[in-house]
Amino acid sequence: MKKIIVTGGLGFIGSNLIDLLISKNYYVINIDKVTYSSNFYNTREHKNSKNYKFIKCDIKDKKIKNIIFKYKPSAIFNLAAETHVDRSIDSPESFIQSNIVGVFNLLECFKKFVKSHKSKLIHISTDEVYGDILSGRSSENYPYQPSSPYAASKAASDHLVSSYVRTYKIPAMITNCSNNYGPKQHPEKLIPKLIYNILNNKPLPIYGKGTNSREWIYVKDHCEALLKVFTKGKVGEFYNIGSNKNLNNLQVSKNLIKISKSVIKIKKNVKIYFVKDRPGHDIRYALNSSKIKNKLGWKPRTNFRQGIKLTFNWYLKNKNYYKSLSKKDIVKRLGTR
Repeated sequence: MKKIIVTGGLGFIGSNLIDLLISKNYYVINIDKVTYSSNFYNTREHKNSKNYKFIKCDIKDKKIKNIIFKYKPSAIFNLAAETHVDRSIDSPESFIQSNIVGVFNLLECFKKFVKSHKSKLIHISTDEVYGDILSGRSSENYPYQPSSPYAASKAASDHLVSSYVRTYKIPAMITNCSNNYGPKQHPEKLIPKLIYNILNNKPLPIYGKGTNSREWIYVKDHCEALLKVFTKGKVGEFYNIGSNKNLNNLQVSKNLIKISKSVIKIKKNVKIYFVKDRPGHDIRYALNSSKIKNKLGWKPRTNFRQGIKLTFNWYLKNKNYYKSLSKKDIVKRLGTR
């Protein structure tokens, strides 16, 4: 049985990836330092699985090397990162430490490991590194123009990984994905925040005029793409992962209200209202994902209406998920500096 390390596996994308890997009969070692966005609720079904091991560890910690050498993974999926743009505006230092210093330490440990063992590193990044794409779609050779401290920290980590591939010949690949949504996402992000407010009869806050456009992908489709990169991807390559479907925040909110009404009775306070915009808020992200589709044979299977309905129903059936979080983290507005 092949062993896989997933860093940041108590988070949103990491826990969904673990679900997929275990279903494919991989043995998964979940390494997570357990921050506010880590949630043991996300992996509760694997707690007693013979194919799952949780280890509390920060990727900045030197003992990550001992874990790698002990378990000898066929691959490491690096999802350990600070990811919320608003938090990066308020407190950029934690993003530098996790997303840059942490990745540097992981690369140093992995570099030593692959001198004597066969493995791959899949570094998961974001479309935000490309900055505003006002027209067309950004391919993998598009220049990086990050706007926020978060995007800049991810851009730096991407460059670090790429430099280690070229300089030290480590077997690594980088993926840049569009906006994810789906089960187990922390409600600091737009869609789970809106769902929480709908279920709790609260207004729906939208930044600015709601015209900021994002390319939305269902998280399980993203995880399938990551697995495809592991099994078929070429070392040193970048792969964009997106749905080719853009919606602005106002359209997302209206879609969610419509779907919610088909499932539950919405109360009177559930109305869209506009709040002060985020500083430096990018207008539009859009990826050209033709490379992964043509080279690796991947394409998304879930359209937005299907995905948002699956997402809403998951939160409706898993109300204890919200109870497992700090209420302060759900309702507090960040990134207003």
